[in-house]
Amino acid sequence: MQVFPYRVRSIWNNWDLRAFILTSLCLQIVLIFSGSLRKRNKSRCISLILWSAYLLADWVATFALGILSNNQGSPSSPHPESNDLLAFWAPFLLLHLGGPDTITAFSLEDNELWMRHLLGLLFQVAVAIYVFIGSLPQTRLKAPAALMFLAGILKYGERSWALMCASMDNLRNSMVTPPDPGPNYAKFMEEYASMSAAGLQAEIEVEKEPEAQPRSLDTVVEDISTVMILSKAHRFFHTFKRLIVDLILSFHDRNESQSFFLKRSPLQAFKVIEIELSFIYEVLYTKSTVIHTVVGPFLRSITFSSILSALLLFLFTKKHGYTDIDVAITYILLGGALVLESYAVGLLVFSDWAFLKLKDLKQYRLSNMIFASISFFRPTNRPRWSNSMAQHNLISFCLDDQPSTIKRVMVFLSVKEAWDRFFHTIYCPVHDHLKRFIFKEIKNKSSSADDSKGYKRFSTCRGEWAIQKKGYREKLGWSVEVEFDESILLWHIATDLCYYSDGTNHSENIRSDQNISKAISDYMLYLLVVRPFMLTAGIGQIRYGDTCAEAKKFFQQGEAMPDEKQACHMLLSVETKVPPVQVKGDRSKSILFDACMLAKALLELKIEKRWKIMSAVWVEMLCYAASHCRGYYHAKQLSAGGELLTLVWFLMAHLGIGEQYRIEEGHARAKLIVEK
Repeated sequence: MQVFPYRVRSIWNNWDLRAFILTSLCLQIVLIFSGSLRKRNKSRCISLILWSAYLLADWVATFALGILSNNQGSPSSPHPESNDLLAFWAPFLLLHLGGPDTITAFSLEDNELWMRHLLGLLFQVAVAIYVFIGSLPQTRLKAPAALMFLAGILKYGERSWALMCASMDNLRNSMVTPPDPGPNYAKFMEEYASMSAAGLQAEIEVEKEPEAQPRSLDTVVEDISTVMILSKAHRFFHTFKRLIVDLILSFHDRNESQSFFLKRSPLQAFKVIEIELSFIYEVLYTKSTVIHTVVGPFLRSITFSSILSALLLFLFTKKHGYTDIDVAITYILLGGALVLESYAVGLLVFSDWAFLKLKDLKQYRLSNMIFASISFFRPTNRPRWSNSMAQHNLISFCLDDQPSTIKRVMVFLSVKEAWDRFFHTIYCPVHDHLKRFIFKEIKNKSSSADDSKGYKRFSTCRGEWAIQKKGYREKLGWSVEVEFDESILLWHIATDLCYYSDGTNHSENIRSDQNISKAISDYMLYLLVVRPFMLTAGIGQIRYGDTCAEAKKFFQQGEAMPDEKQACHMLLSVETKVPPVQVKGDRSKSILFDACMLAKALLELKIEKRWKIMSAVWVEMLCYAASHCRGYYHAKQLSAGGELLTLVWFLMAHLGIGEQYRIEEGHARAKLIVEK
């Protein structure tokens, strides 16, 4: 009975290291070829695969190093000389621990652990060197091992460097301008006081710093080339990446950005922002901060030539005494390392960063060749993000979420809430007509602002401006003067009630406003339920839960569960002349029938006017949420396909709307005028 466990243990002892090092190589292949997929894909499957590969890659490589260290000097091997070959595998594990260029951090929190990673680098290098030293002096692989150690240490060091640069503290410090004391106030006042004491009549004349580029009122749309879009996106990226770390901007930045975006079509404006956010993603989650610098190509040339040289040296090394399987695995490791490094070199050369650098150096022929290659493999019309928005609907959820044994078990295991978020969330594309409408609304606000106070005021509106502009502040204003999460729920339910009450058999303009309102409504509820950290603080979770509980109780009164349309008609049939709080009190935070009151008020309006108001209110709520979400959380979502909310936030900033512009006048130029 003990023969079988003994045989299994024997097989495992002989193959554990080989299995782990080949697994480590496979994980590197998965990471390098799929690491960049997540910035333009919201697939949970891809996210799970990447997350698993990212965590396993370090664990597997570290465990394999531990096996090598434990086997060092073991006399039990039937092929003692093969131990020298196994020791040669140690620097490959350092290479794997260095990770691919396409992913250094899975989440922003990984960047904050750069010091732990640096300590790991020192420890793992020490273990790898210890393993290889144990094979000296008899090993025949000194030269190729030295080359692989060089490549492995450089790759591991690159990753630690990239993590350090992408940590929030270091990122913020790299963008902070030198301290500016301003004009010498004390000296100026000393001169003023001395002139006054001498009996001279002196006056202070103040001249404000002139604006470098006054805001252009000419909003004629001009098309620009794809190359210009890329160049402008890179230029704005260097300025507006400060938003991610909550730094301020100046009126010069606003004027330059406005003068560009006011003349762009909606789709070109969104394309510029897509590319900007793509650059920010690469800075935060890849090795871009290392490889796209002056030393980056130099490091890549060293690692590539080291791996190639090691392969050639091993090819001509005598292999007597080595087992065939270990020689084959070594060739797989060397070949795999060379292929992965070749791919990394290709990513370095055929990248937007390289194209823009060559363009700045006026190497137009070479830059055009690179741009043509980039456009072939990644067409310019392909989105740089997922181009999708999540949808979550309260009424649909309440109708589907019926009690069952399975759900009671999930409640007991505390997994039902996560299951509901997963199962009841769907994704729809962000259509061009939605981008056009959002751009038009934000552009109108930007053009309406007269001064910095106007720009800041528009960022605080969450439906008031749209309602007042249409002349319905007295009738509908109460619905946007409550807490923001309550406004979202009120308008979300009211939107569904109006949508199913009106139907969709209308003119194209009305259908467009209906679709825009419905899409943003379901998206905002998704943010409230699944991404509450992206909204302002409140009791949205409690209010949503109480509203769902009341809706389920109401829908279960009939003999059979209604569909969405029937459910909406049931709600609208309830008499709501008396406010619900007067009947129920305020213990339950449900706003189900308050939303019915809002829907009935909206249904009294003409259908065209109704949906124009609703679409405008929803865009304003979207803008409010975008401008009040911290930059950290916007950056966090870049690794999960991106959010429409983040694109709207950047669009608002580019058009001058927001509170990030804190330098409004620059330095005043004061002069002393002495009257004779």
